[in-house]
Order: sequence, then C-alpha cells, then structure tokens
Amino acid sequence: MGTFGRYDELPLDKMSEEQRAGYDYLVGGRGKMIGPYRVWMHNPKLLRAASHLGAHFIAGANALTEREREIAVIVITAQLRSDYPTAAHEKRGKEIGLGDARVEAMVAGLPVTFEDEQEQLVYEVAVSLASNRIISDGLHARAVKTLGHERISDTIMLMAYYTGVSMTMNFYAVPAGTPGLQR
Repeated sequence: MGTFGRYDELPLDKMSEEQRAGYDYLVGGRGKMIGPYRVWMHNPKLLRAASHLGAHFIAGANALTEREREIAVIVITAQLRSDYPTAAHEKRGKEIGLGDARVEAMVAGLPVTFEDEQEQLVYEVAVSLASNRIISDGLHARAVKTLGHERISDTIMLMAYYTGVSMTMNFYAVPAGTPGLQR
C-alpha cells in the first residue's frame, strides 16, 4: 500500500518545479492538500483546472444551497461506491441537518423524500443522472420551473466533478478517512 490507498504521494523534495508550484498554489488557496488533489499532484495542469472547478462548488460560490449540494454529492459518490468521498459527505450531510436516516438511505441507494420542493428535485435529478436514466419530460419541466437552468447546470457539473473524484479514489483504493502523507 502507498501513503494514500494504493497511491504513493509525492514528498515535497521529490516534486518537479511544476508540481511544487501546483502544490504551493493549492495549499495557498485552501490551506491544505485534500482528497484527490493528493493524487492529481502528478499532473499539475489537471490540478489547477480541477481546483478552479472545485472552488466553484464551495458553499456560497454557486447557485446551490449547501443542502442541495450535499444531496447531489452523496447520491453520485454512493452510486459510484467510492468510500473516501461518500464517508466525508455522509458526515457533512448529517452535520448540515439532512437527517441521519435520510442520509443513510441515500448512501444505501434507497428512496427518500424531502419536504423542500427544490431539494426533492435536486435529489430526483441526481438519482436519475447517477442511475443513467432518461430524464422524463415531466421531471425536466418541473426541474426547469423550480430550479432554473443555473441550478440545474450546477447540479450536473457538481456530479461530473465528483465522478472524477470518485473514480480517482476508486482507482487508487483510498479508504474512507485516509489522512495521507503529513507535510
């Protein structure tokens, strides 16, 4: 095993100049190296691009509420059976009040309902997309009317971003809660 699942992280003194610049850029902006960025360090161009997209999904920087964001993330990471991000977002979903039973059901792939119509629609869209289902005309119409195109596109791209995160963590078999190399 490596320092982060099957992945051997790059120590600072083994990084190329480009990798070190990417590391400094990311740590300077976030204060720490997290999740898939530990792996993406080998590809500094990807690291920067992913960092910009990831920053768009920080709470308050996009059209989604934090609860809507966590709903979409939990649905896609659980569907992709990625332990590392699923565990982190299961915890966060509970912290922000989605409800233990509801979060646990989403992780298990069981149906849930939300009192808030917007949260319900984010959930329905996320489940349909994560399950590779066709978005029905009715769901499309309800989502456009209630969420609007900006929130729908944020939901879709958030799920695409976390698909990349999940696939990275799955490829390197990173278990939930793995701290990685201390720097």
